[in-house]
Amino acid sequence: MGDMSQRHLWLAAPLALAAALGVWAWTQSASATALELPNRLSSGEFWALSERFSEPGGYFRSDNLVSNELTFQHVIPELKRVVTPGGVYFGVGPDQNFTYIAALRPKMAFITDIRRDNLLLHLMYKALFELSDDRADFLSRLVSRPRPSGLDEATDAGSLFAAYAGVRPDRELFERTLEAIAERLTGHHGFPLSSADLAAIEHVLGNFYGSGPGLSYSSRGGFSARRYPSYEDLQIATDAEGTPHAYMASEDAFRAVRTLQRNNLLVPVVGDFGGPKALRAIGRYVRDRGAVIGAFYTSNVEQYLFQERAWFAFAENVATMPVDESSTFIRSCFNQCATSFGSRSVTLLDSIPGLMRDVADGRITSYWAVLNHSR
Repeated sequence: MGDMSQRHLWLAAPLALAAALGVWAWTQSASATALELPNRLSSGEFWALSERFSEPGGYFRSDNLVSNELTFQHVIPELKRVVTPGGVYFGVGPDQNFTYIAALRPKMAFITDIRRDNLLLHLMYKALFELSDDRADFLSRLVSRPRPSGLDEATDAGSLFAAYAGVRPDRELFERTLEAIAERLTGHHGFPLSSADLAAIEHVLGNFYGSGPGLSYSSRGGFSARRYPSYEDLQIATDAEGTPHAYMASEDAFRAVRTLQRNNLLVPVVGDFGGPKALRAIGRYVRDRGAVIGAFYTSNVEQYLFQERAWFAFAENVATMPVDESSTFIRSCFNQCATSFGSRSVTLLDSIPGLMRDVADGRITSYWAVLNHSR
């Protein structure tokens, strides 16, 4: 009886959501306001936003240092066609977000993940972007390998990574990079990172030191790394037509991300998609500045939210965020969705306001309904 009652409550959630919201906030673009999105944040403002919007950290089974979604670039041509430029990007997980940011060129970005370690990973990347003159310099620091000669702004991603293939890791370079990251974050920016925070950053950089560009997604469940693409695979990948979009594919793409990082406009946040604070706080900040969420990358987090019966809480949170009719979810489907590209995952797009309207009308009651709603 208890299980059946919980099931009835779960299936009634769409109706409760529609009744609770009343006014359809998701169909309203941001109203005129005296505030605007900043062109730059101070270090203090950056840290204050991250701290103020964050929730207590949670658990995920993987360190998730590298994406396992090989086909995530396939949707970029459609994204660029659909999403209105100049909005705010919202994402989850590690550095695949940088590729979407490089393609969409938002004015500001927030990366929200339930793990505090993901925030620290992004602070590591922030320091590396700020310290690096170009892609080859960035990659040298990231994988702790001396920069090969002959690399310049015109070098394509394939040639860039091929140049590092035979280069051995350098422990002294690793130690110098780790020290430079710590100084950049705690000295230059003044971020109050603890010794545990710095140890977590060392863990991330140490994984890149050990595996180099071949580092791949790992799981505490013991899954073989051979099942997943490497960091190099993801950076030399293309869309379905063979066009590269990765943030390491060109200096222009790399600089687009570096500019946001140097202006403190890519803000990592600790948050639960179904939690009471992070998404709503970010949405309020964006709305108050007359902007909208242009793209929202969820990876496959929605699958876990359904498993935990938290997806409708997530929908309520999304419904408070400012969007327009071009605002788009980017989601990943693993295993259930067929792909002909040798990948376990496929990337899907979905209209944010369209999905929210169908949630309110009671048409979305399962993860399958969400996947079928995608295009």
